[in-house]
Amino acid sequence: MEGVNISCSDCKAGRDCCVRTGPPYSERPQGQHNSSLAKTLPDKPIMLLWFWPEHYRFDLSDCATLFNIDSCLLTDDRSIYNKADGVLIFHKSIKQDLSNLPQSPRPPFQKWIWFHVESPTNTNRLSGLENLFNLTLSYRQDADIPIRWRLTARKGQGEDFVLPKKDKLVCWIVNNNNPATGSGQRYNYYRELVKHVKVEVFGKAFGRFLNYEDYYDTISSCKFYLSFENSVHRDYITEKLNGPLAAGTVPVVLGPPRQNYEDFVPGDSFIHVNDFPDVKALAEFLLKLDKDDEAYLHYFQWREHFSAQRHLIQQYQEFTHAICYACDHVGTHKEYRVVHNLYKWYFG
Repeated sequence: MEGVNISCSDCKAGRDCCVRTGPPYSERPQGQHNSSLAKTLPDKPIMLLWFWPEHYRFDLSDCATLFNIDSCLLTDDRSIYNKADGVLIFHKSIKQDLSNLPQSPRPPFQKWIWFHVESPTNTNRLSGLENLFNLTLSYRQDADIPIRWRLTARKGQGEDFVLPKKDKLVCWIVNNNNPATGSGQRYNYYRELVKHVKVEVFGKAFGRFLNYEDYYDTISSCKFYLSFENSVHRDYITEKLNGPLAAGTVPVVLGPPRQNYEDFVPGDSFIHVNDFPDVKALAEFLLKLDKDDEAYLHYFQWREHFSAQRHLIQQYQEFTHAICYACDHVGTHKEYRVVHNLYKWYFG
């Protein structure tokens, strides 16, 4: 892992990069080109991946391997555009003049899917897209294909939760502190917080790099983790929340209001900065919990009913989850629709 760069989710658009990358892109497991295609097309709906997001490739068989999704044929072979039931188009890859979008007429059965997982703060508003798509894939709960790592209900008793060993109080893994991406609010909050409580920091922004294999172990060694979003928008709750939940740590969240978080996770599974009149009050509360084991363990009672899955953290896998679930949607939803005024919905 020597001499590699730091990365995690999305360095370029302001989401945090938290761990070192492994082998370069050209060495990533890619399988055969268009590996989902046989010489004759199988009798499954076809989803065409028009762009590889950020040029991150993964083996097209990963949808079946990782998520048990085998309801559609996923391919990047543009030569079968006219046969594709769905075309997944990554917003950040679209040129300003739209010249790299499909130029052939759209077959009447085909659905174009707008694929975008950034917040409005970090979204380039391209002219001409407002009425171009049939479906939306986004972190937004009201998207046609909402994508996020969700808690799953436990079936039966399950194993008792064992709290990981803790040797740090508060941790934060972050790469981006560029105010232009909206991250100034969280960085200012952090600067005030460290006046009252010690925070162990990692990531490019602080010159302390983590290898992939150390990501979850590091988070689990902390009692609290700063799940601070780079910008505040409805439903914009990213893997920064899922990471500590899956690792056995209490997230301290900065993002949309508490009620929005509770749309996705139990209210007693996290601490919201808005619950306190100021930063000092939050710090005092964390220090109090550090000395009260019973009160601290209360934040893990949700595990009696739910479990959290560790999300994929390697750079080339950043968009695998979303792409696979888009393919599943194409394979299981036949209805046809049109998105009217995309930007009114997204920015409104």
